[in-house]
Formats: sequence, structure tokens, C-alpha cells
Amino acid sequence: MILQYLELKNFRLHKNTYLEFSRNLNYIVGGNGQGKTSLLEAIYYLCTSKNLLQSSDSEAVSFGDKFFEIKGLFENGSVSNVRILYDLEKGKKNIFLNGKQIYRSTEIIGKFPVVTLTQADHFITQGSPVYRRKLLDSIISQASQTYLKTLLEYNRVLKQRSSLLNKIKETGNPLLYEELEVWNKSLVVKGSEIIRKRVDFINEFNTYVKSAYKEVMGEREIPSIVYNSTVDIDDLNKLENNFERELVKRKNEEVIRSSNLIGPHRDDAVFKINDFELKRYGSQGQNKTFQISLKFAQFFYLKDKLNRTPIFLLDDVFGELDSERVEKISLFLKKIGQAFITLTDFTNIDNLIRDNEDIMIQVAEGETEYVS
Repeated sequence: MILQYLELKNFRLHKNTYLEFSRNLNYIVGGNGQGKTSLLEAIYYLCTSKNLLQSSDSEAVSFGDKFFEIKGLFENGSVSNVRILYDLEKGKKNIFLNGKQIYRSTEIIGKFPVVTLTQADHFITQGSPVYRRKLLDSIISQASQTYLKTLLEYNRVLKQRSSLLNKIKETGNPLLYEELEVWNKSLVVKGSEIIRKRVDFINEFNTYVKSAYKEVMGEREIPSIVYNSTVDIDDLNKLENNFERELVKRKNEEVIRSSNLIGPHRDDAVFKINDFELKRYGSQGQNKTFQISLKFAQFFYLKDKLNRTPIFLLDDVFGELDSERVEKISLFLKKIGQAFITLTDFTNIDNLIRDNEDIMIQVAEGETEYVS
């Protein structure tokens, strides 16, 4: 899949920007706060309808303006026009695909697969489990609309069940426990579907991670991912029974804390290098290499599952790496196809492997120009 062009109006510093891209590597160079990351953010909007930086849509409107607009054209055998229009005064975002308005972001997720590698990805290996769950859900959801639907339904069950637990704590009404049993059944059914899918995914995804890690580090280290659940997953055929047993065991604690304590929303993915837990024993270099390998693995996994080449966005990731890793990753990028890579300055380019088909775009205060 190729993004042919990007057009921005009133999007952060970009008042009126139009860019056509290479089918290969697109380097975007600019100082901090000049608008280079905003270009990746806009591309991410087109692919997902959501904000890459997890900020509100209103923050992306240029200062003093009342709307932003993003347009792009994707090519994947056929062409698809995507347009995102956000109205600040109404607080409303409209999504258009080939001129037709769509009303749910789920209709676009997975249609234009995207992989991102940013500075914030250090939280994936070094932060709390929520970041690793988010990674798993993001990859699987792009590959499976069924999983995305199940995940959304599960989150609704969590919200309703949490509210009910709070009512039970406040009122002590025994009749509410009957209602809790109904929600427990939904929690077990949807939660078990998610756990099974995550376990199956990790078993398959480990092959992709090992292959990507080998490209960067050779065979000196062997990475792996292990799924750690709040429910016994040794025998997935007994998963529902194990889930129900844990809910019974911790029912009083859940009421006291008014919180859902059992389920995939509490699970974790443990990253390992040579069977040692990365978070506890890994060096900064190993953490960074693992983060990069995860994203390359995600790219090739989605490419295989969807039979479409994802858009790859890399935001200022080379600054922390030594020249050997930069060179290896740069060579690895040649296997990707189209990618968008931001750099803070031209000195970071020395160790990159570039071809004549690659292009370089300089960004300063929201203004862009092609440079040789």
C-alpha cells in the first residue's frame, strides 16, 4: 500500500501543505517544534481516524482557526481517497472514504494498516502492562475485525460491571448479586475469546519478533514473548471454568474495591532476552532494540495477514542508536517499501543507506520543501 500524497489545512503549524511522496523512503528533517512529527500525525489520522499523540482533536487545529482538514490518496491495486474534517466549534470529526461519510472508526481500522515507532515506545518494554496490552490489541485489531468487535464489547461489559460492583458496595443489596452473575457470564465469554486470541497471536508472532531481532543483532541474543494471565491458561480448553473459578474466589475483593480484577484487561506480555525478563534485566540498548524489532515484526505480520503493505512511521528514533544499529536498521528498511522517517537534523543522515528513489523533505515552522 502506498500513500501518494498528503494535503493539510490548518493542521497544527501546517496552514496549507501539499506533499507527494516516494514509494520508498521519505525522510522528513526539521528541528523540534517545526512540524515534522505533525506530518506523521496526519498520516496516522488518515489510517485510523485517531490521533497518534493521543491528544484531543481540538489541539490539532492551528491556533486561531476553526477547523482542520486532512486529505490523502492510498494506492493498493485500486485507489482510496480519505478525508478527515474536524470542526472546532461543533467539536465534531467527520470521516470520508471515497467521498462517502463513515460514522464509526471501526470501519476504517485495518483498511489502511499502519505501524508506528516513536520515542514513547520505550513504555512498551519499560512501562506498565497497559502499554503491552495496547500493543497486542492494536496489532490483532488491525488484522481482525472480529477481535476488534469483541474487544469493544468486552470493554462495555467492564464498564457496566464496574458500575454494578460500586452499587453493591454502596447499598449491600443482595438482589444485585443476581445481576452480577449475568455480567459475569458475559465477562467470561468475551474475556476468554480475547485471551485465546492473544495467546494464539503471541505463539505466531514470536517467529516474526525473532526474525526482526536477528536482522539488527544477529544471533547473539534470542527474544521471546510470554503471555501472563490472571486466569490459568495452561489448558485453554478449561479457560472458561478457570475464569469463573477466579471470579468466585475474588468476588468479595472486587466488591470492596469496586473494580474488575480478573480478565484480559489485567494481563501482561512478558518480553524476554535469552529467557531473562527484559524489563528487569535488560540494558537500554536491549530495550531499544526490542522495541524496534517489535515494530518491524508488526509490519511483516500485518503484511502477511492482510496481504497489504502497512504504512510505516518512524519518529526520531535514530538519535539514540549507535552507528552500527542505525546502518542495520537502515538496510532493514529497504525491505519495507514505503516508510516515513523523521530526523532532527542532517547530521543524522550520515549512517543511513539511501537510494535515488528516496526523497528528503525539510520542515521549518510548518513550511515544507524538497531537498537533494
